[in-house]
Amino acid sequence: MVATNNPFLQMFARSPFKPMQEHIAKAQECAVELIPFFDAVIAGNWQEAANVQAKIAILEGEADAMKKEIRQNLPKSIFLPVPRTDLLEVVRMQDKIANRAKDIAGLMLGRQMSVPESMQPDMKEYVRVALTTSEQALTALKELDELVNSGFGGHEIDVIEKMLDQLDTLEHSTDEHERAIRAKLFGIEKELPPVDVMFLYQVIALIGDLADRAQQVGSRLQLLVAR
Repeated sequence: MVATNNPFLQMFARSPFKPMQEHIAKAQECAVELIPFFDAVIAGNWQEAANVQAKIAILEGEADAMKKEIRQNLPKSIFLPVPRTDLLEVVRMQDKIANRAKDIAGLMLGRQMSVPESMQPDMKEYVRVALTTSEQALTALKELDELVNSGFGGHEIDVIEKMLDQLDTLEHSTDEHERAIRAKLFGIEKELPPVDVMFLYQVIALIGDLADRAQQVGSRLQLLVAR
């Protein structure tokens, strides 16, 4: 292979999964900022919420730039252990994790959305569980190098399959939290302005979608492992 100074090509030369691992790590770095963001929102500290939202936007932009670099530089002429199109699909799903974090923070900040006091502990736990799901997707992706080195077999395939099973479990837990928090909102929605209720349901759905995207990364990885 021709020598190159392109850092993405250099990473691909070492492993086709290294840039993908860097990308999902960036997406997760973006998503975890939702924890301090919700802390600021619940405290009514909109200046701090704006600061965290600005950080989320920067990290999402960095993840998006990495996605574009991967698309442009994923080699077509070297041997890859899995189809190129499958790798690109994983990257697309990973990018949605960062996108959803940006969507959530932008919507809540733009409307200065408060969380009803009775829902605040549940909302914080819901966000935490959703982020645990995306963290598990990152952990599973980190195992792919060892899987390739093992020839897609043996102990490593068992390890990653267990990780992906746990990812499914975490996503299911997020679904349960989503149903519970929707039920709590339904119980108090008559006490709130209808527009606020509508946007709260939207935020709840976006948090759930973040976890869904992480689970989709796992589903695609499971297909790669099964090849």
